[in-house]
Amino acid sequence: MQISIVIPLLNEQESLKELHDWIVQVMQSNHFSYEVIFIDDGSTDGSWKTILELSKTDPNIKGIRFLKNFGKSQALHAGFKAAQGEVVVTMDADLQDNPEEIPEMYRMVTQEGHHVVSGWKKKRYDSVITKNIPSKLFNWAARKTSGVKLHDFNCGLKAFNQKVIKTIEVSGEMHRYIPVLAKNAGFSNITEKVVQHQARKYGSTKFGAERFINGFLDLITIWFISKFGRRPMHLFGAWGVLMFVVGFGFSLYLGIDKLFLNPTGRLITQRPQFYIALTAMIIGTQLFLAGFIGEIMVRSRKNDTRYNISDKINL
Repeated sequence: MQISIVIPLLNEQESLKELHDWIVQVMQSNHFSYEVIFIDDGSTDGSWKTILELSKTDPNIKGIRFLKNFGKSQALHAGFKAAQGEVVVTMDADLQDNPEEIPEMYRMVTQEGHHVVSGWKKKRYDSVITKNIPSKLFNWAARKTSGVKLHDFNCGLKAFNQKVIKTIEVSGEMHRYIPVLAKNAGFSNITEKVVQHQARKYGSTKFGAERFINGFLDLITIWFISKFGRRPMHLFGAWGVLMFVVGFGFSLYLGIDKLFLNPTGRLITQRPQFYIALTAMIIGTQLFLAGFIGEIMVRSRKNDTRYNISDKINL
């Protein structure tokens, strides 16, 4: 199979039939062998019913239904696990991503050898204040922090070599950082393609301004994981030792001063250096213990279930 199209969705019933027909037209005109995997992330409208109806007339349609809303990252994880295509394409279900971009992205992966091709919505039809400006700031911070030179980390339209999505683990809210996860896993041939962006046709966006706050927090998390995820002691232990040495140095100074230099002076507990030493040694010990516990957790970590599936179609 050449292409797997993975589409996570939440309450997008109105868009599904039109999106399906658009994808089929593009796939058939290019003679691709393909599958479309819809992941219903706990929709409360008739999205799953529509997916069922589409699957009855089109065997290329496959579906996964979550028991409740677990998040886009978990939906992508389930879709990646089921995908069989040589190239795996992700896109949103709201008709803002253009399926006609897929053939060129497929060519860039298979013929040019790129591991990841990320869409770049250079011209957007979203609100300038609530989406465009925050998105530019977010993408700038993501580029600086991760070292991955992409203009649009948030674009849902991406294409991956199958090896990438079978290697990386997408969890939490890390879906926007899949290129960074791929880079950290050793897949360095990452590029982008300017893609056409459409204004939302039905319904309303499922993401508010809080996604940018969460995005920055996730960025800090992925920076830490990429550098110290497998060796937390190197960060916490180093800072812990440094703080403890600072505290011990102040304690040593206070002890020598009180015993030999100025034995009749004020009490040690009346001097600010005493509290600096005490605080530094306590913080140093806590940081060291945090690193030690982190090392134990890394070595004893087991895979856990992050979502529950209630139904599957053609899988």
